[in-house]
Amino acid sequence: MDQVDGSNMLIEERRQHILSLIERDGRVLVSELSDTLGISRITIRKDLDHLESKGLVQRTHGGALAPQGSALLDPSLKEKEQHQHREKQLIAAAAAKLVKEGQCVLLDSGSTTTAIARALREFSHLTVVTNAVNIAAELAGTDFDVILTGGSLRKNSFSLVGPLAEDVLREIRADILFLGVDGFDPQVGLTTPNVLESRVNRAMVHSATRVVAVCDSTKFFRRSMALIVPPTAIHTVITDDQIREEDIEALQGLGIELIVV
Repeated sequence: MDQVDGSNMLIEERRQHILSLIERDGRVLVSELSDTLGISRITIRKDLDHLESKGLVQRTHGGALAPQGSALLDPSLKEKEQHQHREKQLIAAAAAKLVKEGQCVLLDSGSTTTAIARALREFSHLTVVTNAVNIAAELAGTDFDVILTGGSLRKNSFSLVGPLAEDVLREIRADILFLGVDGFDPQVGLTTPNVLESRVNRAMVHSATRVVAVCDSTKFFRRSMALIVPPTAIHTVITDDQIREEDIEALQGLGIELIVV
């Protein structure tokens, strides 16, 4: 395991680092983490206990494993909906305020964008383009023009991905895109665990006049495997009031409009 200076890490940064190691190697050992991070074994055990309490790892004697029966950094839509539920409702309400009657709205898959779809039901006339089967179903009872991209179904997220979805999106010109992400590192950009999902998301960004990232405060300074776009491709971020001051400064330093709810 590579040597890393853990003494200067924030607690959340250290725990995200531990999760990334479990994703890569399938397990971590308390002794190895203590040696490589320069942190006491007691502190490492507390980190692993905390991660287990969140359902992110499975504790074992002397270390931890990835939780059985679930993808560590690619949780199901149902699992995502249970996380930061209140924050997602507030973000959805703020997102709806950015939409005008008659516009074309792009929604990617995810629990936050599903909440936005429900908030958009207050409008009378919208065109909504999405790669999320569940979002299309949410809006089936409205008078909206709902366009569902084709593609291969990812059962974990109810999203359609692949060349067919990308081809359809290249022909779309949307007024605004609401993009939910798994990680937003201001130095790297927006990321997601699935490469096919990242390609569809990237096509959405290129199709939209205004790109709005919608993510709760836990997503900042997290990196997942597949890059969607660099931070310069984002116009606006909507997040909750638990966002850290350093995250605010990083986003504002990039010239990104920040809406905190």
